[in-house]
Amino acid sequence: MTTTTRPAAPTTEEEEAVVAAAVDAAPAPAPPGDAEGREKQTKGRARSKKKKKRRRTPSEEEVAALRSVLRWARRGEVREDEEDAADCAHLSQFGRRRPRVAVELHSHSARSDGSLSPAALVQRAHRNGVKVLALTDHDTMAGVSEAMESAKEFSIRIIPAVEISAVYSPGNGPGAEEPVHILAYYGSWGPTKSQELEKVLSSIREGRYTRAKEMLLKLRNLDMPLKFEDVCNIAGNGVAPGRVHLARAMVKAGYVDNLRQAFSRYLYDGGPAYATGSEPAGETVVQLICRTGGIAVLAHPWALKNPVPLIKDLKAAGLHGIEAYRSDGKLSGLSDLADTYELLKLGGSDYHGRDDKEEPDIGSVDLPVLAFFKFLEVAQPIWRNAMMENFANTIERIPDLNGSKGCRRTSSGNDFCSMCLSSPELEETDDSEVEILQMVFSDIILSNRSCKTHIEQRAEITSRLH
Repeated sequence: MTTTTRPAAPTTEEEEAVVAAAVDAAPAPAPPGDAEGREKQTKGRARSKKKKKRRRTPSEEEVAALRSVLRWARRGEVREDEEDAADCAHLSQFGRRRPRVAVELHSHSARSDGSLSPAALVQRAHRNGVKVLALTDHDTMAGVSEAMESAKEFSIRIIPAVEISAVYSPGNGPGAEEPVHILAYYGSWGPTKSQELEKVLSSIREGRYTRAKEMLLKLRNLDMPLKFEDVCNIAGNGVAPGRVHLARAMVKAGYVDNLRQAFSRYLYDGGPAYATGSEPAGETVVQLICRTGGIAVLAHPWALKNPVPLIKDLKAAGLHGIEAYRSDGKLSGLSDLADTYELLKLGGSDYHGRDDKEEPDIGSVDLPVLAFFKFLEVAQPIWRNAMMENFANTIERIPDLNGSKGCRRTSSGNDFCSMCLSSPELEETDDSEVEILQMVFSDIILSNRSCKTHIEQRAEITSRLH
């Protein structure tokens, strides 16, 4: 039940549609005696040859992966015939280029150090054609519910996520610690053991307040005094202050011209105004993500001083992947290292909405559809197991299942599953997840002679899920 089947290869008609759409229109022949026209035609053919060299026909695997990803992104909300028509229309635009779906796996909102609200971030993603969006705020998942609610207006699937701050010490011994960020991606039901995860995230956020005061002290010693209250006001109500909030305060005070200058001169890792917080070890964070039903991915590894031993140690702790596709369109030099340790290769824009023309926009990273498909192959079994655990915990909190209505019968496991899924807590369950739950309950059928209360049914199903 937890295995992910690879999508079926496209039909011959689909392949023909893809190839036909990729054929460039032949230039019209120049009239006889028109030297200038012949010269333009020759140049046009040369340019066409160069373009053709850069393009290639998408492989069957890429086309099949694209169809599978699009169907997953739609949550099964459209009929099969409508899906196929939409997929073929989507495929036709790629021609001989590599198929691509706009997937954004690294973005921030105003719930951490971004400038846009979660809803506004979703709207911008929709404007840019993003189909799958992971909100990865620093050390908080507070904006996920707002993003999911906003995404209902658009054809966007939200991946609940968080970017967790951590530190790494070579050999787990004394020495220079290096800050690292670990991205955690969860299924639509969110993490299991959410209280354990939130306890760690809360501790990190609390440490940000102490860290901000230390950084303000260093800035004061550099003749750039700022008020702690002003930094907190910039961060916003309930948002733990981070470096970007200090940078904005520095710009406002006239100490630097822009955010980039604040970071490059003072706030970079190990910079004259930098300070650490109360972040846990990177290995501990990876293990926490795995324990709570998430996919652990190392963020921007190219910024690390010595990534090789770090990636090796995090892999031993359970790391699933690294960011390899950069916002500048280049494949990180650590791609070979990812292959060595059999890690997923992902990427995202790390969009914050800063006042910086050089910041990559949301959805701008060219993540190959095969890379995201492989991500789903690894993630879906883990997310399904987490869903089962969350479902078992959730049905214990649904009032209708407490037996207060007496001996209320259900004719099948499917009916029982549907009744459970009617809870507002389970709105985000998509069709594929419902089918999985119905399979679990398919053999739980109450005969007319028996009379099981919902408490008895709950106990039976909970035992099966665990």
